[in-house]
Amino acid sequence: MEVKICGVTQPETLALLGRLGVDFVGFVFYPPSPRSLTPGEAAALSASHPGGPARVGLFVDADDATLAGTLASVRLDMLQLHGAETPARCAEIRTRFGLPVMKALGIGVAADLDALADYADVVDRFLLDAKPRAGDTLPGGNAHAFEWSLLAGRAVPRPWLLAGGLTAENIGQAILASGTAGVDVSSGVEISRGVKSAARITAFTAAARGVVADRPQ
Repeated sequence: MEVKICGVTQPETLALLGRLGVDFVGFVFYPPSPRSLTPGEAAALSASHPGGPARVGLFVDADDATLAGTLASVRLDMLQLHGAETPARCAEIRTRFGLPVMKALGIGVAADLDALADYADVVDRFLLDAKPRAGDTLPGGNAHAFEWSLLAGRAVPRPWLLAGGLTAENIGQAILASGTAGVDVSSGVEISRGVKSAARITAFTAAARGVVADRPQ
């Protein structure tokens, strides 16, 4: 089970992810988010624990200058595109910057999954998240889940992570209902908006990986 912890801002949290063997850490480069980092802050954070998870940079409809400026400051292993980027824009970014691209898609109803085919040839991964609700000011699930059973038996053409409203308490149900082999969490491991909890990260990671051990063969 691949685990991604997104919106990390503190060195002690990054060090914990290394000890837990978490696969991916998300650095948010979107100023409206309470978890946003400047490129300089992300570089210092990453340098505080050089090993550990692969670094994923989260961007929302970023232009080339923003992407280039960020990459000039901090090493990233993958670019997560969480806005309204078209397949053509994803392909352009992937080619220009030479990094794997993970495209986030908001899911609310089964028809939203049709977009997978449009992006399949131009991205390396998908992140399937809940659609923002009326009144939400940020992209993504905003601590809300979608109907995980929409993904049951669905052939996703690239490796993918499940996101949106996940916690240690519901992660087992989410994995079994969706069939995912990877999960992404941010607010579900926080004690307040933008503040991560070591205990919640530890519990979430253990719960997610425990489902794999218990899953029928």
